[in-house]
Amino acid sequence: MDAQLDHQREQDRLAGVYRGWHGGAALARYAWHRPDVVMQHTMRMRAVARMLAATVGTDLGKIRVIDVGCGTGGFLRQLIDWGATPAHLLGTELQQDRLDLARPRTAPEVRWHCGPLTALPAASADLVSANTVISSVLDPELRQRLAADMWRVLKPGGWCLVFDFRYNNPRNPHVRKLTRAELDTYWPGHRQQYETLLLAPPVGRPLAAMPALVTEAVAALVPPLRSHFIYMAQKER
Repeated sequence: MDAQLDHQREQDRLAGVYRGWHGGAALARYAWHRPDVVMQHTMRMRAVARMLAATVGTDLGKIRVIDVGCGTGGFLRQLIDWGATPAHLLGTELQQDRLDLARPRTAPEVRWHCGPLTALPAASADLVSANTVISSVLDPELRQRLAADMWRVLKPGGWCLVFDFRYNNPRNPHVRKLTRAELDTYWPGHRQQYETLLLAPPVGRPLAAMPALVTEAVAALVPPLRSHFIYMAQKER
């Protein structure tokens, strides 16, 4: 019962946070057409594509995927563009209104689940992904529980993929960074990959108005300015 209450409290907290964002001025900073948003998306997808090809392989049509905290389904649509089979994809969310937006934008064969991962069967996915999700879970015990559930639904030999924050944002108390040591504790796989990427917004936004080569060069030459990471861990067979 305590676990259920903890989950409900966290769900209510996250729902309140998202309601505060909808339609607000803060959300406008992430509009799809902004040059800095376009640049970050391009850099991120390039890194994800490279890491997926090196781990799960180049034929995404064969793998089964669970995207945790899928939002409006953007990552799943990207996988479909890269050749994933829609019927092999499942998006999970705690917020029903986000799934209501995801469904009409995504291939009809994609499946959706509103609720925690505990309802899903073990060893049911070749790839389990979480994009800027775990940092939104502030309670250490609930964070550990989510990571354990992600590992549980992953097949032996499958990969867990996490894209998230390296640093805390002093202006956003609703997220908390993940360290490399924390990641290795959550997913004790026998193979890991870790890559930092994306310039911190205070640096990346002004540079976005300049040629793309400038942003690329700064990100490559000054690693401490990279605000995010991609981490992949393979579950032992």
